[in-house]
Amino acid sequence: MKLLVRNLSRSTTEQEIRILFSEHGSVNECNLVLDQATAKSKGFAFVEMPNEKEAAAALSALHESRVANNKIRVKIAQS
Repeated sequence: MKLLVRNLSRSTTEQEIRILFSEHGSVNECNLVLDQATAKSKGFAFVEMPNEKEAAAALSALHESRVANNKIRVKIAQS
């Protein structure tokens, strides 16, 4: 299941997101979206988790949780 993570702090790293989601199950892929001109975070990322139950658990546990003083939003990514 592919999840969209929004409202991330610009200082949050891809590794931090991977660790955060790995606490709820295995993570296949984690992509922090960067601005091409500045190479800085755009404040959102995609996380792909192979197990739907683990992904659902991560979604419910992490949606509206605080990461680096930002309240993040997690939802299922549109294909």
